Amino acid sequence: MRLRYARWEGDPLSNPEFLKALMRLYHTLLLQANGDVDEALRWLAYFGDQYGFFNENFTIDDFRKLLEEEGAIEETAEGHRLTPRGERTIRQEALDEIFSALRADLAGDHRGPGTSGSGEPLPETRPFQFGDRFQDLDTQASLRNALRRTSGGSTELREEDLEVHETERLSSCATVLMLDISHSMILYGEDRITPAKRVALALTELILTRYPKDDLDVVLFGDEAHEIPLSQIPYAEVGPYHTNTKAGLRLAQQILGRKKHANKQIFMITDGKPSAIFDRGRLYKNPFGLDPKIVNKTLEEAAVCRRKRIPITTFMVTNDPHLKNFIARFTEVNQGRAYYSDLDRLGSFLLVDFVKNRRRRWA
Repeated sequence: MRLRYARWEGDPLSNPEFLKALMRLYHTLLLQANGDVDEALRWLAYFGDQYGFFNENFTIDDFRKLLEEEGAIEETAEGHRLTPRGERTIRQEALDEIFSALRADLAGDHRGPGTSGSGEPLPETRPFQFGDRFQDLDTQASLRNALRRTSGGSTELREEDLEVHETERLSSCATVLMLDISHSMILYGEDRITPAKRVALALTELILTRYPKDDLDVVLFGDEAHEIPLSQIPYAEVGPYHTNTKAGLRLAQQILGRKKHANKQIFMITDGKPSAIFDRGRLYKNPFGLDPKIVNKTLEEAAVCRRKRIPITTFMVTNDPHLKNFIARFTEVNQGRAYYSDLDRLGSFLLVDFVKNRRRRWA
């Protein structure tokens, strides 16, 4: 995400749009500081001095008190830290920001084909059957059937008069979101990890609020792969790591293997270049170019996912043509999807594809 700074002129407290923008900047700095509240506030104070965000009527201390009063942060012996409410606020803001960029027709529900008695009502109706829910009863159609049967002489309802609305089956989905935390995600002065974390937070909020029967797990992969709780997404940080994509895919498959959902899928946000694998228990790495040994082992893992009917959607955050060629091969082997997106549109692409994937039921 790119931010443009300009000197503020006006009364901050009288302008809710300014406060909203200030909060958004604070949240961005917070993700860049890997969840360190005091570090984010120090950077916010610095920018405030440079661009006039604060004055004698509204200081950085006033902003910190506002966060405390709203229950977004709390003071501890080690300093300030995020509260669960603060974490939820960041997720909500990320989701609102990403969905605001989507067209209305792309933000539909996650539906599977077919009908059953456990989803949203449809206009179509059918005769009542044993086991149908009475809340799905179409009372007008049922009364019409009774009047038609008795030629208008009686309104006594019988079972054969009853009609119910068809309902659309909502298929559940298990998703593993893989985040690349290799050093290349912050190389060359380009911050790729912050928008990636923002996407993960938005997806988390989407599932928690709209699809509570779904599962979302997050895997970080660098030299090796490990799972983190959803609450730890803001604190994920890039390390001096290589990119062991194979290890990330292997762990994602293990997680999905424990799920009973109808749909299973992997989303992977990366700069595309696998540079490490485990070979006979040791880390084999080559950060220069595309090592054929590493590439082939990674492609083999993509093929394993295809055989398990686990589609992989890859989101590339770089424009390197050599890396695009690798992702093209990777996607072909898995028969998945790939997006070559800039950092500003990464989130919109991810959530659109999540919605589209949920419309399909993998037999």
